[in-house]
Amino acid sequence: MKSNSLGFTKLPYGGDWNPEQWDPSVWKEDVALFKQAGIDLLSINIFSWTLNQPDEKSWNFSWLDDVIALLKKNKMRVCLGTSTAAHPAWMASKYPDILRVDFQGRKRKYGDRHNSCPSSPAYRKFAPQMAGKLAERYKNEEAIALWHVSNEFGGECYCENCEKRFREWLKKRYGSIESLNTAWNTRFWSQSYTAWDQIVAPNQLTVHWETTSTSHQSLVLDYTRFNSENLLDCYKLERDAIKTIIPEAIVTTNFMSSYRPLNYRDWATEMDIIAWDNYPFPEHQPSYTAMMHALIRSLKQGEPFMLMEQTPSQTNWQPYNQLKRPGVMRLMSYQAVAQGADAVMFFQMRRSRGACEKFHGAVIEHSGRSDTRVFLEVADLGKELQDLKNSFMGATMPAEIGLWFEWESRWAVENSMGPSCALDYVAETYKYYRPFNEMGYMIDLIGPDTNLSQYKLILAPLLYMIHPGVAEKLSAFVEQGGTLVTGFMSGVADVNDRVFPGGAPGPLKEILGLWSEEIDALAPEHSNSIVFYDEAGPLKGEYQCNLLFDLVRVETAEEVAVYGDDFYLGRAVVTRNSFGKGKAWYVASSPDNTFMKDFACHLAAQSGVKALLKNLPLGIEVSRRTSEKGEEFYFILNHKETQVKLELDDLELQNLLTGQRHSGALKILPKDVVIGRKLTGLGTE
Repeated sequence: MKSNSLGFTKLPYGGDWNPEQWDPSVWKEDVALFKQAGIDLLSINIFSWTLNQPDEKSWNFSWLDDVIALLKKNKMRVCLGTSTAAHPAWMASKYPDILRVDFQGRKRKYGDRHNSCPSSPAYRKFAPQMAGKLAERYKNEEAIALWHVSNEFGGECYCENCEKRFREWLKKRYGSIESLNTAWNTRFWSQSYTAWDQIVAPNQLTVHWETTSTSHQSLVLDYTRFNSENLLDCYKLERDAIKTIIPEAIVTTNFMSSYRPLNYRDWATEMDIIAWDNYPFPEHQPSYTAMMHALIRSLKQGEPFMLMEQTPSQTNWQPYNQLKRPGVMRLMSYQAVAQGADAVMFFQMRRSRGACEKFHGAVIEHSGRSDTRVFLEVADLGKELQDLKNSFMGATMPAEIGLWFEWESRWAVENSMGPSCALDYVAETYKYYRPFNEMGYMIDLIGPDTNLSQYKLILAPLLYMIHPGVAEKLSAFVEQGGTLVTGFMSGVADVNDRVFPGGAPGPLKEILGLWSEEIDALAPEHSNSIVFYDEAGPLKGEYQCNLLFDLVRVETAEEVAVYGDDFYLGRAVVTRNSFGKGKAWYVASSPDNTFMKDFACHLAAQSGVKALLKNLPLGIEVSRRTSEKGEEFYFILNHKETQVKLELDDLELQNLLTGQRHSGALKILPKDVVIGRKLTGLGTE
C-alpha cells in the first residue's frame, strides 16, 4: 500500500501533538498556529493510556472526541495512536506480570516507557482491547487518515513468561530437543539440554558477560530472533483488533532506522505503510542519513514511506542538544523526500512543560509565539509543500546497485567472541554505501529475500551468515553477468551460527575462487597497506586498511592487490574471480575511504551502472524518483556552506520550487535544494 492511499492531495505535513498535556484553551491556540504553518496531519493519543482507561473497567474518550472534532473543523487529519506506548500505573500494580525483567535479571517497577513485557498476559489482553475500543468508537470518523500502534517498539525482557514463550518458539523452530542441540552445537562446554524447560533466557545471569559478549552465541541469536518476533506479535494483536472492525484501516508503527534489536525486514511485511523516526547525530555525514532512508525505503520493495518524526531544531536525548542551523531542517526534510518519503512530520508540535522532553525541539516553543526562527522555517516549508501539491507522490526509486543489509548477520557477527570487538556491521556497510551515494548513484539496501534481477552490482560486506538459497541466488546473479563484491567475515556460518565445514567463505568459495586460511585482528589504530603492483590493474598505488586482515588462499581468483606489511606481506588482499559472464570481488580487509572511492569508480565503470550526474561535487547529493507514468524528478541538495555551480550534463530540468528551467549548469545556494522535473527537451512542459 502506497502512502498516497492516505487520500492527501499533497505531501502530509505535521507531527506528534500531545493536547492531553495542556488545558483545552491551549488547543485552539495550537491549531491556529498549525494552520499558519500549513500543518495538515497530527499524530495524537500516543501516550494517553491512563487518561483513556483510568482503571480496569472505566473508559474516557471524551477529551479525544473534542480533539478530533477540533482538528476536523479546521480541515486537518488524524494519525490516531492506540495510546499503548506506556502502560498505566494501576495496571502495573494489579498485574505485575506486565513489568519487564532486565538484562541483569532485575524485575522492573512502574515507570518510563518501553516498559511492557511482550509476553505478559495482561499486556496482551489490555493493549488490543484498547485498540479495539478506539476502532469501534472511531470506525466512521473520516478525519482519521491512518492508525499508529504503540510507539517505537523496542527493548528486551527476560522474565519467566518470556522464557516460556521462547521455549514454545523453539519447539516450533526445531521440532525436537535433539535437533536443537545439534543446531546449537551444545556439546561445547556441556551445554546440552535434555528437556525444553531447562532452557532459560540468555542474560547476564546465564550466558552473557557483557551486553554483546556471550559463551552461547546460537542461543543468544535465537533469543534475539524470538524477541523481535514476540514484539511484532504484539503489534499484530493491536493491528488485527483495529482491522477486525475497520478492514480498510491503514495501520503502521514507527521504526528507528537500523535499530539493532528488531529485524525490520520481517516487520515490514506486516505494515500497510513504513514509517520511521530520523534523528541523526550532528557528526553523521549526509550520506549516512541517506543510507538510513534508503534502508527504510527498501524494506517494502521501494514503496514510499513516511518520515514520522524528526526534530525541527534539537534533540533532547543526545549528549549535546545542538540546534539545527538555519536551513538544515528544510534540507533534511527534503532529503527524506528525495530518498522516498511521502510525508514530512515532526516530534513534537509543542514543547512539553515538564519531564525529559521539555528541551526537545518543537514547532511551537515554550514562548507559544509565531515569530520564532523555528516556527517561521516550519511555516515556509509548509507553504512550499502546499505549492508542490502531489507532483511526485507515489514515485519510486529504481536502482542498479544493491547493498546487503541483514539484521541476523549483524546479530551473529557482533555477538561473536572474536575476532574483533571493534567490528561494527553498520559502519562497514556504510563504508561501501558512502562513495556511491556521494558520486550520485542510486542504491537499494537488500537482503536474503530480495529479487536480484534489477541489479548490475551487488555490494555485500560482512555477508557472515548464508541463509538457505542465498549462495545459489548470488551464484546465478554473477553467472548471468552481475558484479558481486564481498570480503572478510563473509560465508562464515549458517543460520544457526555454525561455521561451515571447510571454513570461509563456505558456499561462496566457487563464486569467489578462494578460501580463508587465517584472519588477523589488530586494534583499529594499527594499519596495513593495500598495494596495487600491476600497472595494468584497476587501481594504482597504495592504500591503507585496518581492523581485520584475512589471509586467503587463491584458487581460481586473480590477485589484484596485496598486503604491504607484516608476515603476510605480498599475500592477496583484493581478488577478482571470473564466474560465468560476471565477476566476483573479495576485499580481505577494511580499506580506507580513499580506496573505497577509487574502487567504487572502477566498479561502476566495469559493471555498467550509471550515475545520475557526472563529476558530482562533494557535498552535493542527488537522487531521482520516477512516477508510474515515467516522469522523472531529480532532487539536488547542497549540504555545503557555500554556493556550488553544478554541471547538469545533458539533463534539462524545470525547478518545481521556483518554476525556473535549468540546462547546462545551475548554481545552488548553501543548504538549498532543487527539485527538478526532467524535461524531454527544451520548451517541453
